Amino acid sequence: MTDTSVTWLTQEAHDRLQAELDRLSGPGRTEIAERIAAARDEGDLKENGGYHAAREEQAKNEARIRELTEKLRTAQIGTPPDDGTVEPGMLVTAKVAGDEMVFLLGSREIAGTTDIDVFSPGSALGGAINGKSVGDKTSYTAPNGNEIPVEIVDAKPFQG
Repeated sequence: MTDTSVTWLTQEAHDRLQAELDRLSGPGRTEIAERIAAARDEGDLKENGGYHAAREEQAKNEARIRELTEKLRTAQIGTPPDDGTVEPGMLVTAKVAGDEMVFLLGSREIAGTTDIDVFSPGSALGGAINGKSVGDKTSYTAPNGNEIPVEIVDAKPFQG
């Protein structure tokens, strides 16, 4: 089984996430703090919709900052090894229930602005194929309880 704590990122994806983190933790925090202060100055906080909306936005902003910080902390820039083993960062071709699919195993951040399907290593399909090699057959249980057969046809590093 491969290490799922590593996030493979292209340099472009890393730079994009770093820029988002810089914006959220700098100007983004300042703007929200200013909105909270302005709403607080309006008086009664119990019935102040602007105050509560700004506090909710602040919580979402801080959660995204934590998510990006962790993702960038564990990120490896480049591509996983081209050894035919399915792991995060790989573009996978698989026969799923007899139909051939091409998708990325990893996170939406890796795919960036492409419209390729992305499956997380934590998803049912992702968990079933993570660590498998080209030619391997496996299966996973769908939410409806059906067992879905999967055959790995190809696995190449995603180039973004």
